[in-house]
Amino acid sequence: MLENLFKLRRYNTDARTEIIAGLTTFMTMAYILFLNPNILAATGMDKNAVFFATAVAAGVITIAMGLIVNYPIALAPGMGLNAYFATVAAQHVGIPWPAALGAVFISGIIFIILTVTKIRQLLVVAVPNSIKRAIIVGIGLFITMLGLKMAEFMVIKAGPVIPPTMETLQKPGGVATLRFFEWNIFMGSFANNVTLLALIGLVVSALLMANKVKGALLFGIILTTLIGLPLGVTRVPANFQPLALPDLSRLAVGKLDLAGALDMGLWTVIFTFTFVELFDTFGTLVGTAGKAGLLDENGQSPRLGRAMLVDAGGVSFGALMGTSTVTAYIESTAGIAEGGRTGLTAVTTGVLFLLALVLAPIAGLIPGAATAPALIIVGLLMAQSVKDIDFEDFTEGLPAFLTIVLMPFTGSIANGIAAGIIFYALLKLAGGRTREVHWLMWVLAAIVLARYLFLAEH
Repeated sequence: MLENLFKLRRYNTDARTEIIAGLTTFMTMAYILFLNPNILAATGMDKNAVFFATAVAAGVITIAMGLIVNYPIALAPGMGLNAYFATVAAQHVGIPWPAALGAVFISGIIFIILTVTKIRQLLVVAVPNSIKRAIIVGIGLFITMLGLKMAEFMVIKAGPVIPPTMETLQKPGGVATLRFFEWNIFMGSFANNVTLLALIGLVVSALLMANKVKGALLFGIILTTLIGLPLGVTRVPANFQPLALPDLSRLAVGKLDLAGALDMGLWTVIFTFTFVELFDTFGTLVGTAGKAGLLDENGQSPRLGRAMLVDAGGVSFGALMGTSTVTAYIESTAGIAEGGRTGLTAVTTGVLFLLALVLAPIAGLIPGAATAPALIIVGLLMAQSVKDIDFEDFTEGLPAFLTIVLMPFTGSIANGIAAGIIFYALLKLAGGRTREVHWLMWVLAAIVLARYLFLAEH
């Protein structure tokens, strides 16, 4: 049966190798089960509900990737876009989280259309590599800043003259109107047990990573949570039961608000979810499939289109379950390195995600200080793409630089992408190098510029 489903002999593998590979992939990405609820909790979403959505979305879509495409690639709510989701839907100051889920769902539908019509592949070709790499680096810094805040390493303090309110900071120009002595970023105090625990966790996770321990981030989160017990940061409720299904009464399944997303004019948010997922997934799918030897000499595969379609469907399915954008995970290469070559690897990983539903009570114990180190380390891993950007070519370097710095410093992934697109087109035009610009980049630049001009008028 397994041979008929996954063609094990054709790919020179066996069931034992595939199952071990699937377990390896799960171990390297299971940290998302504990990290995602802590990140999305900033929106007011229930942690148990997010844990359920994360496990189910990752499990079902990863199994679909294995059965439909026969690829050893796992999917789960993506890092970066979950942080962006938490930012735009921040409790009390952002849009309501059901509307944000609606935006994710709509981006998934757009993604499916782009995939079926082959426009998705055209967009990937149109955007230059320098901007693609810069987007990855910028998101890495965006995630790192979130981790620093969760760890309370980075503390924002307002001066006594005109203390900035949250309303001031959120409105356009709010921060810019403050003088340097009125709004400053300071280092947190290690007398604070939250900061101390996060520092210990960062050291533990870094040592595990340096020694190439499989599942280093997962083990780092677990060990840091245990260390947090004597520090009083990790709190165990009375009558605690470590294994039980999540509370099904507060799930966010089907609670997305499509009308709200459209009424609030969240097209910038939808554009960002779609645009970032577009390049993140393409790079991950091609990279992991190539590592598994599943692409031809031209980097193509007849199954790549199906893989993109499953991935696109996963975005909307994840939103229905109650989580941010689901995407392919680069951690799948860990299983591929263990010999995973077929969809049996993905099915194994997906089943383990579903079985992990009984870990919901443990997930609820994990404090933000225990997951913050993982965010910082993931930021580092994403920032490694900076080495592939040609900063010596000013027409490539400045757009990439603006893409990178505007994401964390303006708190918006969309701003970084927009700046990169506009300045790339502008500098190539000024330098008489328009032949290097794909025609679709001119269209994107015009759309982005028109959007910002419209915002300025209103």
